[in-house]
Amino acid sequence: MEASSRRRVSLVPLLLVIIGCCACRAQIPIPARTDGFVYGGKPPAWGETVVVEAFLDPVCPDSRDAWPALKKVVEHYSSRVSIVVHLFPLPYHSYAFIACRSIHAVNKLNPSFVYRLLEKFFKDQERYYNQPTYEKSRATVVDEITKNLVVPIIGETNLAAFRAGFNDSHSDQATRISFKNGCARGVTGTPYFFVNGIPINDSGSPLEYKDWISILGPLVGKM
Repeated sequence: MEASSRRRVSLVPLLLVIIGCCACRAQIPIPARTDGFVYGGKPPAWGETVVVEAFLDPVCPDSRDAWPALKKVVEHYSSRVSIVVHLFPLPYHSYAFIACRSIHAVNKLNPSFVYRLLEKFFKDQERYYNQPTYEKSRATVVDEITKNLVVPIIGETNLAAFRAGFNDSHSDQATRISFKNGCARGVTGTPYFFVNGIPINDSGSPLEYKDWISILGPLVGKM
């Protein structure tokens, strides 16, 4: 085979790789509002408070264990620290996407329901792990989550509105955007933390209250 022919043949795999990479670089959907739920309801004043972003999975044990210390530290620093939680459904937790989608659905009803439902998931999450739900259908698990976790928070009067919101395309899209947002920022597991946009090295495991004080204290002192 001539040298020029060999070069053309050898370039084929490279071209395929380049084409594949270009095809995979689709624009991540841009949401109408910034992704995430602000703890306390007040949007963070960027540049005026220290902003902690936490990527959490409602059915992840480490996310559950990380939340009390994070909640305590923002209450300690009051208005000087803001927390934004991004939902990040891990694919190896079978019903993480359903859990996150239900939180987006209650947010549409009333944003004050968000953290109450998240904490409800943390309290009862063992019922929705892979093994306990292995022989249950998706419809059964969704129904159990709705009756056991959602209704006690939103009330029976809002049940029809929740189901409509859970099943519409908006809650599905919002949950996908939350996941893609995490992937785009290099999130590989939960809990995963950013402080003022910078990733924390110990992300992937819960941080204790004293750890947060050591991280945030010096930053708050410089404000």
